Amino acid sequence: MPITRRHVVSLAAAATLAGCASTPPALPPGAAKLLAPRGKLRACINLGNPILARRDAAGAVSGVSVDLATALAAQLGVPLELVVVEAALKSVETVKGDEADVGFFAIDPRRSDGIGFSAPYVLIEGAYLVRAASPITDNNQVDRAGTRIMVGRGSAYDLHLSRELKNAQLLRAPTSPAVVERFLAENADVAAGVRQQLEADAAKQAGLRVLPGRFMVIEQAMGLPLQRGPEATALLARYVEQAKASGAVAQALQRHGIQGAIVAPVRN
Repeated sequence: MPITRRHVVSLAAAATLAGCASTPPALPPGAAKLLAPRGKLRACINLGNPILARRDAAGAVSGVSVDLATALAAQLGVPLELVVVEAALKSVETVKGDEADVGFFAIDPRRSDGIGFSAPYVLIEGAYLVRAASPITDNNQVDRAGTRIMVGRGSAYDLHLSRELKNAQLLRAPTSPAVVERFLAENADVAAGVRQQLEADAAKQAGLRVLPGRFMVIEQAMGLPLQRGPEATALLARYVEQAKASGAVAQALQRHGIQGAIVAPVRN
């Protein structure tokens, strides 16, 4: 199981960073008691999706999800604690277990038990990667008997393909960033994951190519322990809509150089 790391961001630092992220209008009084009942906002950050968060060589964690968590803590007037995990499944377990107040997830029916979701704030493409010599040239050719597909265990792709595939076999890497490494090591036929991650891996490793198009669109949302109740879920949903409408999400994508992901439509 991936190790959970915690980083505390002071209230002053949170306010400064949130200001840089074009903080949406403040949440109503009393929101902190529902969203951060322990007097600090514990935000689970999943490094398994490099579009949303990553760790640099010095160990610092940054990204779109960190910016959104920082701005939310500033609105609530509480310090921010980052609960950093390496994989989507660990992130789900952390929030379901009330070891974090909020998290960042791909929406999936299998995650709705125990987590209250906002509407999506970002839409991301799921894509396939194959070897250059592979006879597979189209997404529709993947689901065939004998085809072995490597995915990150517990990821949105794992959950989606587990439901949708009729003939191909799924293999599971421990985390999404390890998918291509395991794909090569186990001589799998296809790797599935975030398009940007696969394209970056293909650029580093000769003899790989990403198939055109996408096999799914991932809706990335914020979530909290469902036991917090509908009022808390509604507050988090309100924050996400404000972040989209104010341009904070778009600015975070631009600030971190994220391409291929788009801001989800605002819901009224």
